Amino acid sequence: MGYTWAIKTGQIQEILVSSIPRPDLSTRPLQMTCEYTVNAKPSAVYAAWTERFDTWFAQAGTLSMVPEPGRPYFFYNRDEWGRHPHYGRFLDVTENQLIEMTWVTGNGTAEGTEGAETILRIELVPKGAATEVRLTHSGFVSEKSRIGHKENWPLALKLLDKALGDQVTRVSAPPTPPSP
Repeated sequence: MGYTWAIKTGQIQEILVSSIPRPDLSTRPLQMTCEYTVNAKPSAVYAAWTERFDTWFAQAGTLSMVPEPGRPYFFYNRDEWGRHPHYGRFLDVTENQLIEMTWVTGNGTAEGTEGAETILRIELVPKGAATEVRLTHSGFVSEKSRIGHKENWPLALKLLDKALGDQVTRVSAPPTPPSP
């Protein structure tokens, strides 16, 4: 259980993080789920979501993230996708198994989550040397937003798989012998 600090009228106030309520999605039932097998162990996939998010999704230099329940995060997605702020807070984390966070995106238009606080749940299931990623994104305010995320999350997971594969190749590739 963690604490965060707030400054209110010149005084520092300690707030119990677990007292911040989860988003109420009861009036926003739209959701999507996708599953993707990543060719890496759950520990590598978990680290990519919680420690190295800026190696595959967030623009380098824009990420602020501490994977603890109640802790906020912020980043801009990769520049080549268009500059969109993403922010939220962690709801639940279980090392190498689960990441659950609120997810808010948008740029002042009807893009992303349209400013709605949605919930992103990433479940990691070991499958030999690979990991089955089950991603559920809930609480969309429109069908347009749901469809956009349904189309883009599989592409993001494919990019994650490639980034982790490239990382494994870099780490495990033998050095090139010098030319004679």
